[in-house]
Amino acid sequence: MKLKVKDLCSFMESWAPAGYAASWDRVGLHTGHPESEVHTVLVSLSVTSETVQEAKRHGAQMIIAHHPLLFRPLESLREDRPHSRLCAEIIRSNIACFSAHTNLDAAEGGVNDILAEKIGLQQTKPLLQDESQKQLKLITFVPESSVDALRGSLAEAGAGTIGRYTHCSFQHSGIGTFFAGDGTDPVLGEKNTLNREPELRLEMILPYSKKTPVLKALLKSHPYEEPAYDLIALENPDPYMGLGRQGSLEEPVALSDFAKHVRKVLQLPRLICYGENDRTVQTVAVLGGSGGKLIAAIPAGIDVYVTGDIGYHDAELATARGLACVDAGHWGTELPVVETMKNKLKAAFPALSVISFLEKAPGTFM
Repeated sequence: MKLKVKDLCSFMESWAPAGYAASWDRVGLHTGHPESEVHTVLVSLSVTSETVQEAKRHGAQMIIAHHPLLFRPLESLREDRPHSRLCAEIIRSNIACFSAHTNLDAAEGGVNDILAEKIGLQQTKPLLQDESQKQLKLITFVPESSVDALRGSLAEAGAGTIGRYTHCSFQHSGIGTFFAGDGTDPVLGEKNTLNREPELRLEMILPYSKKTPVLKALLKSHPYEEPAYDLIALENPDPYMGLGRQGSLEEPVALSDFAKHVRKVLQLPRLICYGENDRTVQTVAVLGGSGGKLIAAIPAGIDVYVTGDIGYHDAELATARGLACVDAGHWGTELPVVETMKNKLKAAFPALSVISFLEKAPGTFM
């Protein structure tokens, strides 16, 4: 089967749904046609002139990047202006560009989970809960003989997950009625009569982002020709969705040793540490990219915060709050996601050639 741009977009959307993105963000397909064929894709942190040249060198038809190509609206495509010139070259080269930005930050297995895993955090959970990410409740009615299989299919599609528990559901018995008229093929009961059949009411919660795959699983796996179901919007937000991650180290360590560990696992030439070197830390918050402006929102009980782009006044505020910080850079805290994108795409599309472009940090460390 020939792969198309829309197939890769759908895969990325299933991993990092656009609904997870911040309201100000610009994610998704920025250039190219969804129906265009893709044989080679390049994954990168940003879309720069170097990224595009690398894509062209490998004959890539698509670039999947973390940072959006079109973050701010273009006023023109004048080629005497750097960013407009870059966009024009991408269009002339027939390269599709896709971005997964803050949605990939929030997604399971995305930027912040990777950062937390590299540092060695345990029992992680979102750092700052996203109140906008609501949940849904699915209610359907099924014969007892089919309930386990249906529950399994729905769970595989993303329903019934509560924290680290899966296949969570509630069920109770009742009587369902239906009249099977001409042109029907009922699994139970008889045609042209009012049937009363024992059924189980099955309830499962799901994040809004899983609505489409869960409904597809329901319609595919339910034994009835016309399954009845309710999909109810809940006011309670998804407690497992949000910015950043927080967790704990296996053992408490000195801040200086922790900072050296972060520099080693992220393979950084340098970083900046704020706080007393001999201070003991164990509870850790991480937020890949630019997280300096969120220091005021870091919850109490966190010993050290790992992020990028910590400004002078951000550091002052952290000191006043008694919060140690490690500024590992915007680039340094996000770059690990590039190899993860490559590995996930290769696993999903074995015939696809996937090239990773690990761009250098802007500037030179002296």
